[in-house]
Amino acid sequence: MTTRSAHSPTTAGDADLVVRADGGDIEPVRAPGAHPRRHALHQTLQRSRAWIADHPRLQIFYRVAVAIFGGILTLVGLVLVPLPGPGWLTVFLGLAVLGTEFHWARRLARWAKRMLDRFWAWWRARRERSAGG
Repeated sequence: MTTRSAHSPTTAGDADLVVRADGGDIEPVRAPGAHPRRHALHQTLQRSRAWIADHPRLQIFYRVAVAIFGGILTLVGLVLVPLPGPGWLTVFLGLAVLGTEFHWARRLARWAKRMLDRFWAWWRARRERSAGG
């Protein structure tokens, strides 16, 4: 059998893909030490999502529900940003919920994370300059 990693090797809980030498299917194999219930939960969620995808009316309802829930989380997070508390965490959680169904939300979350990282780098450099001289 030949083994290749499905994700970056530095991520905890990596799944390896095992390719059978006889040309059989590629099978995910749980990494040593991975939690079996987490794997079972992931499979259950995948099956339920596939079932929803097989029912067009339910699919529309599901996408609308995800949009409403993720949108509310994101808006509440944006309101909380200037206040003490988990503002950015809530914004990113809302974008993660939206990103489960909408590609634009995944792109927006990546962009926002890059901008937030740039902001904190600028902030640290500014503080070091003001403290140093």
